Amino acid sequence: MTKPNPFRHFKTSSEIIRLAVMMYVRFPLSLRNVEDLLHECGIEISHETVRFWWNRFGPMFAAVHTSVHNHFNQVRHLYSRDSFKLNRSAALTEWRQLCSS
Repeated sequence: MTKPNPFRHFKTSSEIIRLAVMMYVRFPLSLRNVEDLLHECGIEISHETVRFWWNRFGPMFAAVHTSVHNHFNQVRHLYSRDSFKLNRSAALTEWRQLCSS
């Protein structure tokens, strides 16, 4: 027996949901940063939608991608504010380059 598709009740494609959640999980980005980056790629969603998707699909992705260091434990490890800002700006630059190509 096959498992039901967890994305079946959503209008948005599963690829966009995966992209948004993994952007938030993989990089030290805020929900609003993810919203802005997706907007630059032509995807119109709100930061609250990303938060909802993260709460709903985060544990499912964590079970599949256990080797990825992530935010699923709901704790952001900030060694210093400067290093966090540097990592965030590097991640934003990388995503902008990916979206522009």
